[in-house]
Amino acid sequence: MAKELVSSPGWGWAKLVPEVFRIGGRVRQPARLLALAMLVGVVAGVGGIAFYLATRIMEHYALGVVAGYWPEPRPGGEGGLSWLEGPRTPLHLSWLLLVPTLGGLVSGALVFWLAPEAKGHGTDAAIAAYHSRGGEIRPRVPLVKMAASTITLGTGGSGGREGPIAQIGAGFGSVLAQMLRLRTRERRILMAAGMGAGIGAVFRAPLAGTLFAAEVLYQAPEFEPEVIIPAGIASVVSYCTFSSVLGWRPLFTIPELSFSNPWQLGPYLILALFTAALASLYVRTFYGCERFFDSMQRVPRAFRPAMGALLTGLVAVGLFKIAQAFGYACPEQTLAVLGFGYSAVQDALLHDGGAGATVLLAIALGKILTTSLTIGSGGSGGVFGPSMVIGGCAGGALGIWFHQLWPDLVPHPASFVVVGMAGFFSAAAKTPFSTLIIVSEMTGGYRLLLPALWVCTISYVLSGRKSLYASQVESRARSPAHQGELLQEILAEVRVGSCFRPARRPIAIRPQEPLEMILQHVHRKPTPILPVLEAEDRLVGVVALEEVVLAAQTPALRPLVVAEDLMRTDIQPLIPEDTLDVALERLVASDLGALPVVENLLSRRFLGIIHRSEIIRAYLQRLPRWAAR
Repeated sequence: MAKELVSSPGWGWAKLVPEVFRIGGRVRQPARLLALAMLVGVVAGVGGIAFYLATRIMEHYALGVVAGYWPEPRPGGEGGLSWLEGPRTPLHLSWLLLVPTLGGLVSGALVFWLAPEAKGHGTDAAIAAYHSRGGEIRPRVPLVKMAASTITLGTGGSGGREGPIAQIGAGFGSVLAQMLRLRTRERRILMAAGMGAGIGAVFRAPLAGTLFAAEVLYQAPEFEPEVIIPAGIASVVSYCTFSSVLGWRPLFTIPELSFSNPWQLGPYLILALFTAALASLYVRTFYGCERFFDSMQRVPRAFRPAMGALLTGLVAVGLFKIAQAFGYACPEQTLAVLGFGYSAVQDALLHDGGAGATVLLAIALGKILTTSLTIGSGGSGGVFGPSMVIGGCAGGALGIWFHQLWPDLVPHPASFVVVGMAGFFSAAAKTPFSTLIIVSEMTGGYRLLLPALWVCTISYVLSGRKSLYASQVESRARSPAHQGELLQEILAEVRVGSCFRPARRPIAIRPQEPLEMILQHVHRKPTPILPVLEAEDRLVGVVALEEVVLAAQTPALRPLVVAEDLMRTDIQPLIPEDTLDVALERLVASDLGALPVVENLLSRRFLGIIHRSEIIRAYLQRLPRWAAR
């Protein structure tokens, strides 16, 4: 391009240098954003490592050493930390009531005394910050979230790591943007990139983390395009940072599974219907518990997580007692409703159903209840991880039953565990595409992409409007973050001439017209501006209504004032070919309620006036059609 500029007539170094700097400025801006996204990825990866180790240590001592609960088998990607190995305490059911309650008490005190916005699942708070707060998150929130979630999850509260990690990454992206005084748009992008980086690290799924950050913002199957590339950079860096310390294996270990018979789509269709119904139950139960605890006005908010944790422990102990009473071989599996619960999914994957259909279904339903009690009461943790457990266990239960009915059609119930995870969360969170990828990356199995796509799509379509993330908005057209951009995009498609009617008898005045005549015009037909015309209706300026009112308040000057004294000549008129976004910009710049329209800028022959209300009417008429695209 430089050669073309130099060789073209009239170009020399004096013109080339500014052009080079202009091009360099365009390159530097996205390059700076991507460099900052890499830094966000590093912090999200380091934060993920610290949070993972903290929760493992807390879980080892609080649930293992004290209560005697040792979740087995661990997911393949969560290898045992050798320095935590030692003699194992036998199970004490009474401590499974006390330990979560104490954890909920400490966690609630931390959250509600230091940073109330750190309660619940962090991803929803990050979504709300993106849409409604310009991407701003207080610096203390990620730290409080990390500490409170470590205590909640490590002491048996039902939740996942992804919410806190997402808020840690999003919080750092937001704080970094505030420190560098970046624009609101860049702050939102860095915050969303940090959210995706957290997901990519903790689930060892960088591609899914990228898509999740862009997709989870909306209920509709819609992506935030400006987030994808920065989130991709941040997710790759966070994944590499996290995995270089904690290993590169996928989160779950799975056997060889495949899809080779189109008739298998029949049972998978039933799985899609089942996961959609279960996701609806999950969302309703979750927000029902949240409303229940919010209604406890007499109970201090800091104590409500302890109540939720106590009820969580009661559910776990109750399921254990029931399984024991019915003589199940391994009743300890039902305790997967506590903590992360990944042991039940890993067992079902490795042993084609593991504990059996009844136990898996009990774990799925129990996990819905314990997660709703833990997070809905104000405890701190994510909802993505529990969703994987619920969907995997429910899918595994259905897979076992189908295997008993049609062993040739459903040879491996473990395949229903994998696809069940994908279908359930796509319905609950309205994220079918990123969920499809994240389950494949978590399990390292890509041979089930086709049935997973089938189930994710159908379960999403049937899931209704209620989402696990209450802060999601319907689409980009409904997001407060894009209202200004949306207004400009819609108005840029509309010409002034299409919504402007030329005046048959325009109210116009001449430069030497006295104030008394101007007042008569205003009294006869009030208007924001009066055009001042010369011969052949040539526009020379406008008189604003405010100027007329001010001049009329001085009786001594009224006989002396003429239109030329009140006229503004700095107003650039519109022509019919101008778009309405240009009209709106000029209205704002001129601080007027209307602008004159002329035939062209050469003759300046006056045609009429376009009012602010006409621009707003044109926008509102076209908004539904634009949003439905």
